[in-house]
Amino acid sequence: MALRNLIRACLLGLATVLPGSAWALCDVTYKVQPGDTLFSIAGFHYGSTEKWTLVYYANQGVLQGQEAVPGTDVFIPCAAATVEPDATPLRQETAGMTLLTASNYAPFTDRTWPGEGLVTELVNAALELSPSPVPYAIAWEDDWSQHLFPLLDQKTYDMGFPWIKPDCAATPENERCAKFHFSDPLMELPIMLFAGQGSDFNYETDDDLVGRTLCRPAGYFTHDLDRADRRWLSEGKITLVQPASPEACFEALVAGEVDAVTLNVFLGASKIVSMGLRGKVLPMDKPLSREALHVIISKTHWRGTTHLYRINAGLAALRDSGRYNEIVSRHLEVFWDRLK
Repeated sequence: MALRNLIRACLLGLATVLPGSAWALCDVTYKVQPGDTLFSIAGFHYGSTEKWTLVYYANQGVLQGQEAVPGTDVFIPCAAATVEPDATPLRQETAGMTLLTASNYAPFTDRTWPGEGLVTELVNAALELSPSPVPYAIAWEDDWSQHLFPLLDQKTYDMGFPWIKPDCAATPENERCAKFHFSDPLMELPIMLFAGQGSDFNYETDDDLVGRTLCRPAGYFTHDLDRADRRWLSEGKITLVQPASPEACFEALVAGEVDAVTLNVFLGASKIVSMGLRGKVLPMDKPLSREALHVIISKTHWRGTTHLYRINAGLAALRDSGRYNEIVSRHLEVFWDRLK
């Protein structure tokens, strides 16, 4: 129940300093005690429960999903200082390699966000740390529908980011799987179920969703709803409503037309706040799925393997240096601060 409690606290405006908390007790290892959540751990170590994301992203290898299991050793990183993004001397207006993204996907990619977004900064840092660095450019096209086809498929641009990878093992015919190579994951996104406060909707096991009506906007991926162990769509186990926008999904939820909305944790939280639904809509205890964001490149790109090598090797170096966690934690602090 940890992640639900954490998001609840932010959405209800309950993220406060806990009495007797140990401020900035960080860069230490903490053994999880019975009754602990990421919420309470962050409150004790940082003096602010909002900083749960620092613990979550620093310990994905040992956490069971979003649960803090008693007896587990978790690392408590110090909050990253609010500093300017790293220098990007290799990034130039014109270069032999150009990556394509869009400016309406905060906190991941957005020209108005610090560092032009969390994922943009990760890509910049990875390319700067690549063992075979080359100058590169980033192009912005805010119409996402143009990115895969025709722009990346026709190699108008070399690579694109950030994209979610379908289940290519189960659906190799999927056009993304058939046409594009994917980098190593840039970061993981918990995909949550959001339901009305006080409703009878519950999600402990997949059986709880049989017969339910879920809402996810048109154009969003659905592979997690129809993977091999679910087949919710192909076998008619759930009803999926797909309006034009996340806002329309939440409006349908408030009107009682759907049982839950399913979106990534960041998009869901931001829409709840912007629509004035604090305290009226809350996340379920556990994520519906976990998806990763990737850089992609056409399988027919003549330098596809070389370009992906640069991204993957740079990402590995970025993680090994510790800079990856600093970048992620800094952007997540900005995100939650803006929801206050």
